[in-house]
Amino acid sequence: MNCKRKMLLLISCVLYYVLLEYHFRDEVEELRLSDWFNPRKRPDVVTTTGWLAPVIWEGTFDRQVLEDYYGAQNLTVGLAVLAPGRIADQHLELFVRSASEHFMTGHRVVFYILVDAVRRRPHLQPGPLQTFQVFSVGGNGRDDFHLTHMKNLAAHIERHIQDEVDFLFSMTANRVFHNDFGVETLGTSVAQLHAWWYFKDTEDLPYERRPGSAACIPLGQGDFYYDGTVVGGTPLEMLNFINEYLDGVIRDKENGLNSTYERHLNKYFVIHKPSKLLSPEYSWDMALWPPGQVWLVKAAQCSQTGF
Repeated sequence: MNCKRKMLLLISCVLYYVLLEYHFRDEVEELRLSDWFNPRKRPDVVTTTGWLAPVIWEGTFDRQVLEDYYGAQNLTVGLAVLAPGRIADQHLELFVRSASEHFMTGHRVVFYILVDAVRRRPHLQPGPLQTFQVFSVGGNGRDDFHLTHMKNLAAHIERHIQDEVDFLFSMTANRVFHNDFGVETLGTSVAQLHAWWYFKDTEDLPYERRPGSAACIPLGQGDFYYDGTVVGGTPLEMLNFINEYLDGVIRDKENGLNSTYERHLNKYFVIHKPSKLLSPEYSWDMALWPPGQVWLVKAAQCSQTGF
């Protein structure tokens, strides 16, 4: 009996030290914001929000520290590309080609390309760490393209995307990547600052102001104006955002209202503060001349000529 007790005690001790080792290993490997982010290097711009989320500008981050950290995680990043109608015909191939070169270079990427018809698939070969999945989305012809595509994206997240990637971005295809859009952008909930409205007075931000709308942001509320063409985070966080957006659209329709996707997105981020904000450098507007605060354009939107 004594031997059995000693053996059980020995096994318990071994298990305890194994668990302790894993506990301290996780603590050591946990990346702190101060390890890679230095807001003092950019005193000319807003680098930290009132809720202490970082705003990522060129010069504020140490990419090598981040590459070392995320490289050890063996992560996969998803990029859902919304490419309806003429946007697919005019921009999709250039989007995918430039993203293949600059988006999450050196990491596994799955491109989820949502088009109106599979024939719009770009004729490109994925790189060694890249995978293309092309989906044809439907619609009743009365919904706007954001509503149709977000319904489809939510369905794909539930069916398979949540099991395939660690982080997910959703972007419209009318953009070109010019420089690295890298791991500094990863976070639980990622919002993109609007290139035009970042440099405007907050009183003039084009929030939904009608009290009856689910997207309404009353006067005196709101932090920034976010760009609806880029949003990111974990798959489950993305799914939560899409579901709240879809619920908001339903409530608006019941009240005879019809607010825009971008205004619903801004309302969501007023309630659910993003954990990371991307500067306008990550979604610049090609119609605007970059001001001095924009050191390096990572991606730029092309003009829209219809959906």
